[in-house]
Amino acid sequence: MALISKKKIVYKINPALRSYLVKYGREVKLPIDYEDLIRYDNSITLYDKAGRDTLWETVFYSPADMADVYYHLKVIYAALKTNGDLSVTQHLVVDRVDLCVYGNTRPFRIRVTNSINDNFDYFYIKKADASRVYGLELEHILSPNRISYITSGDTLVEEHIAGVPGDLFIQHYLHDRSLNKVRLAKEFVKFNERCFVRLLGDMHASNFVILITPDFEEVHYRIRAIDFDQQSYEGKKSVFLPQYFKQNNPILELGYNEITPESVKQYQKEEKVMIANRLNTAGNRIFAITDIMSEDTISTPENTERLKKELAAHYNNPDFLQCPTMGEIVKLSLRLVLKDGRI
Repeated sequence: MALISKKKIVYKINPALRSYLVKYGREVKLPIDYEDLIRYDNSITLYDKAGRDTLWETVFYSPADMADVYYHLKVIYAALKTNGDLSVTQHLVVDRVDLCVYGNTRPFRIRVTNSINDNFDYFYIKKADASRVYGLELEHILSPNRISYITSGDTLVEEHIAGVPGDLFIQHYLHDRSLNKVRLAKEFVKFNERCFVRLLGDMHASNFVILITPDFEEVHYRIRAIDFDQQSYEGKKSVFLPQYFKQNNPILELGYNEITPESVKQYQKEEKVMIANRLNTAGNRIFAITDIMSEDTISTPENTERLKKELAAHYNNPDFLQCPTMGEIVKLSLRLVLKDGRI
């Protein structure tokens, strides 16, 4: 079973990473930041449709501040979605600002609604953490998913990743007679492999969503990470393998009954080849981000020492023992994928 040891340390974005974000259009000057949003007047508990406490609070700003705050939030939404084209905000209204009261980073979630057709979207404003930025960038480069996010000083803005939360999927969909068990099990194997290769941790069922896509004969599934705080931080190998989180056991048990060990190896190989292909097409971008990551401090010396020993034993590869930082461990892991992807 995978357990997170202690509350994670938040690491600031260093100058090298900031330069990278500027070069690739991720750093944008925004009109307000996270600290501005903290200055709300009052709040109320947000309940779901069943009347359960969501552990989010809806916050309210003073009448003198509300108009400016809401306008600036629409400006941020335009920066995230359309490179700052404010024409898209003409029919948008900010109808709710929520604060997560149970998370370490206490993110804000902003709901924007189209006043013409009532369609709505969300985005998130958080304190910038270098670990999370590396996680977002590696997800953008190495996964089948594109990620929209921007930074502004010590503030991070992320798009909402739509899908059925993993815990709700297990509760409401896993026993549906129309569920394609083989395809879901296959996707979990591939997701497990993606997380392990790029060392994204803490992928229990509350930290990923499942996309359900009907095909003309069957249904496809894709599992997407939605939390990137635990990018290359913990020292235990098991934290980077979703298969070891007890919350994921119902999906894991389904896989035991539906696919053979030979099929698991095949799916793992397929995913490594896909990652290798993305590495080959990423060009200088992947070299730039991993070089910066290798020189950065994004974990404790104790975690780094433990993880490189565990990975050296796992891969039977002593090269991991020579890695001085978490970034170097990630680089070596990716090099192994490139080598394996050519077989």
